[in-house]
Order: sequence, then structure tokens, then C-alpha cells
Amino acid sequence: MQSTCAEIQVSQYERILEISIHRPERKNALTMDMYSAMAELLREASENPEVRVVIVTGTKGVFTSGNDLADFLGGSASGEESPVFQFMRALYDFPKPVIAAVSGYAVGIGTTMLLHCDLSIADDDAVFQMPFVNLGLCPEYASSYLLPRIMGHAKASELLLLGKKFDAQTAANVNICNEVVYAGEALERAREYAREVATKAPEAVRLTKKLLRQGTYASGLEFISEEAGHFQNRLQSGEFREAATAFMEKRPADFSKFS
Repeated sequence: MQSTCAEIQVSQYERILEISIHRPERKNALTMDMYSAMAELLREASENPEVRVVIVTGTKGVFTSGNDLADFLGGSASGEESPVFQFMRALYDFPKPVIAAVSGYAVGIGTTMLLHCDLSIADDDAVFQMPFVNLGLCPEYASSYLLPRIMGHAKASELLLLGKKFDAQTAANVNICNEVVYAGEALERAREYAREVATKAPEAVRLTKKLLRQGTYASGLEFISEEAGHFQNRLQSGEFREAATAFMEKRPADFSKFS
């Protein structure tokens, strides 16, 4: 299997497909082309009998810093036909196990995509953040639905309303990731788990994943769609324009003029 985008690298071995976000000069910020490439790889892998498990990882020191704001400012980004939404659906509907290996920063969708992976391993120096409100945006990828379910309303409100960074141990404590390992070891641990899963009965594995998600699948899909609509509207808002401009100008955003 091959990627259609240079910033998304792939390798295939032992019935494992490894997808690496590789744009270190921009802290692995995700563009529309990168989303399209990942969506296509997942769609192909879902039908490929030589792939039994997928690993998603980044580069040393950064998983992904989230969406490339300049790319998003350039036009429509979150309609249901957009590359972002196509990636979300491809991962959400992926029938085989997905294991994330997180090193360094996991910002925005870098955190919320972990809610749709089956196992997530984090280096102990990993840093997580969902700064949607900070950017004049709203939660995405069914995070407003799933986070209260896995950690309770109070903690979900803290992480989404304040938009502050939190460490790997906190991520494990609130069930965003499964395990915290020493810095630099997350990818190798993910590979160990992937090799183990790849040796198990494939149909039984797929059925187990399906049954585990059966109770939340339909509701999660509804929230993904609803959030996408709100997110699209927020991208056209003055609040987002101010936040994105402030970010690129390296100054605090000024929301005092908004009501």
C-alpha cells in the first residue's frame, strides 16, 4: 500500500499497516491532503486481507499539533464531503483494530482521534490538549458525546472549556489512553501489541471490536455529524478568525468585542 501524500508515510509488515504522520517542520500539523491520504489508506486497509491491524503514529517528539490553521483559513474544511470528515468516517468505521502510539504533542484531533482507536500508548512526556474553545471553535469527532461517558461530565467540562494542556498520566487516568511508557518507547510497545493482535483469529477480533462499539456507534455518528455542522459554522466566525490570526501573529486572542 502507498500513500498519496509525502507527509503521510506507510510501512506494511507482519499483517500490520503502520501510518506515520511526517511533517516535523510544522509539528505534524494536518492539511487537507494529509487527511485525504489517511482516509484512503484506511479504506484500502479495511478491504485488504493482508492487513489485520493498523498503527497510527507521528514523529519523535510530536504526534500531531492538530489542524494546520492556515490551511483551514483557506476555505471550507469541515463539511461532510471534506477530507477531514472523510478521515473521521474512515477511522470511525474501520472494522479492524487501530493502535495509536503517541509521542510529544497530541493537540485537537491529535487527542480526539484517540477516542476512536482501540488501544493508545503514550510516552510519559506526551502532552495532550483540546483547545477548541481557545480557537473560537467547538468540540469535534464526537468528543462532546464520548468524553463525558468515559471520564464524567465534570472532567470533560474541564478539558473542553478550559482547553488546557494535560500530561500522559492524566490522559491514562481519564481513559484517553491505555498505557504510559518511558519516553521513546510508545511506538515499540504499540508494535508489540499489534503483532500480538495480528496472530489472533481475525474474524473473532473484528466481531469483538464491532460488539464493543455497538452501544455507542449510532449515537457517536450522530454527534460527529452535528459537531461537524457547528464546526463548519465556527470556521466562518469572527471569533475563529481572531483566534487564528492571533495564533499566527503570536499574540493573545482578543474576544472582548464579541458578545
